[in-house]
Amino acid sequence: MAYKTDIERLQMVISELYGCDSRHVESVPVHEVFQRKTVWNGVVEIFDLVKHPKAKRCFAWSHAENPDGTGERLVALLEIPPVDSPSTAVQASIVSDAKKCA
Repeated sequence: MAYKTDIERLQMVISELYGCDSRHVESVPVHEVFQRKTVWNGVVEIFDLVKHPKAKRCFAWSHAENPDGTGERLVALLEIPPVDSPSTAVQASIVSDAKKCA
């Protein structure tokens, strides 16, 4: 299998999840803090979606899957309220993950 860049890998995830092509727009650093502790710090990639029926943009990133830093998880969220920015996309993902663990 040919090596894929991080952007290409995220585009593959977007295509698989949402059934459309995407174009990379920009990379945005996001630092989320809760009770004075960093809960997430990384880069969110912004993509324009091609012919998606409900959204024009998608926010996507990768992060370690396990607390010890191993594994990898790819995340892609559509720009549909309340998700309207890279920061709110990360916040929504954190909340979703917390609900799964509860």
